[in-house]
Amino acid sequence: MWKKAEPDHPERADAASPAHTPVTTREQCATIGSSITIRGDLSGEEDLLIQGRVEGKIDLKQHKVTIGKDGHIKADIYAKAIVIEGEVNGNLFSDEQLIIRKSGRVRGNIVSPRVTLEDGAKFKGSIDMDQKPAEHQRTSNEMPGQAKPAASSIDQIKGLGVRS
Repeated sequence: MWKKAEPDHPERADAASPAHTPVTTREQCATIGSSITIRGDLSGEEDLLIQGRVEGKIDLKQHKVTIGKDGHIKADIYAKAIVIEGEVNGNLFSDEQLIIRKSGRVRGNIVSPRVTLEDGAKFKGSIDMDQKPAEHQRTSNEMPGQAKPAASSIDQIKGLGVRS
């Protein structure tokens, strides 16, 4: 038999109400709509879906960034996971996975341990799957002001994802 919640237990009444349903971290996702343009740096503590335009830097290293079909990005993106359905001009640094969907267009370099290019995706740049993005940044910033030795042709081939 159903029993009405007692007044001394308000949490029972609130638990059934959809307005008071707790939102889990996985469901939290900020959205930048298709009519929005942002110039500057973006950072935050939740997943992000971009349908609009962003110019600058996107820094969400602990979260997922999705560029929707209407998204136009001129920025470097640092994220845990990146999914591209729109257009990106910039370098992409993902700690876990990067996916370029068939509608996606990327012009820039990719650093990620797992990369997926769907049939029909457009990509121009290089892919580095050997090291994590944090390691890539550290090695490129270790010797500021000093010239780096030229890479051998074998290193250049490996950088393109071709195994010798």
